[in-house]
Amino acid sequence: MPVLHTLRRAGVLLLAVAALHGAAAAGAPPAAADEPGWTAEPVAGTGAAPKASGAANAPAARPYFYLAGASGTVLEDRLSLANTSDQEHTVTLRGADAYNTADGAFAVRPAPPAAAGGSQGPATGAGSWISFGASTTVKVPAHTRAVVPFAVTVPPGAPPGDHPAAVVATEAGHEVGVRVHLRVDGPALAALTVEDVSVRGEGAASTIAYTLVNRGNVALAPELSIDAEGTFGKVAGRSAHTLPVEVLPGQRVELSEPWPGAPVFDRVALTLTVTAPGGARATGRTSAWFLPWGIAGRTGAGLLGLGGTTGAALLLVRKRRIRGADGATAPHGSAVPDQSPAPEHELTGAPR
Repeated sequence: MPVLHTLRRAGVLLLAVAALHGAAAAGAPPAAADEPGWTAEPVAGTGAAPKASGAANAPAARPYFYLAGASGTVLEDRLSLANTSDQEHTVTLRGADAYNTADGAFAVRPAPPAAAGGSQGPATGAGSWISFGASTTVKVPAHTRAVVPFAVTVPPGAPPGDHPAAVVATEAGHEVGVRVHLRVDGPALAALTVEDVSVRGEGAASTIAYTLVNRGNVALAPELSIDAEGTFGKVAGRSAHTLPVEVLPGQRVELSEPWPGAPVFDRVALTLTVTAPGGARATGRTSAWFLPWGIAGRTGAGLLGLGGTTGAALLLVRKRRIRGADGATAPHGSAVPDQSPAPEHELTGAPR
């Protein structure tokens, strides 16, 4: 699939698909069959990440590009292509729009069919702002590192906030990408909603499903807590914890949480509270019944049996009444009360 797949989280989100970050250019072990033999990553710079112990003067590694500026400006950075193999590689570069998949992963739009054969296909979002000039196709000799500059031209009138994108390097159908975290100057609005809350499963295997929608203009790293209130009092929920996703502006992601504290028998009201840096806060609610199927089955069978017995008894009584009306005798030889109507008195004005 010609699209970047998954992000790893280590303090920040970054995009790296099958990339060999930090592999040595010389003396590196042979690449595996599914590895491209080259890597793509930002050129190391200062101030982007903490320096390793004993390397105070070494430039810091950067897991992604971070660029910020006003609309109408041109921002610049550099991409490093390192060939770790014994043969030359020809790599094609492009900018791509980024988005969240349904489960919250960071992904980029694939190149359209027009991009096949090395020509860059158009992007409609921030990916279209990225340009490599004459360096769209780069030949990297064996055991060599190539540094490729690129520019991000922010159009006049671009709305403020985050504009997710990525730099994508492609060779022979294999793609490696690095995220471009691009922010346009202006008011930042952190806002989100929690929707479609539901409970699935039962007991310790229960999960809580919900949807987060980013309604602001900045990417959000949300934190979630779950409160549960049962008929008989407080029920164990989930304490506040950071979710392993970053929700991009305008995106919606469908998530689920394990709920090992779900009760066995109760009716529970759930409240999900989500917060994020910048003052974003939202709640979502639902309620659910918990009833063990074993108990429910036995109770249902007992009620069904009781109903059948009651029905049979009522039918027997009715039959006995009908037989009594026809002059039949009751069990054990007891007499059946006479059901014939009493004679009416003739009103003649004189007693009989």
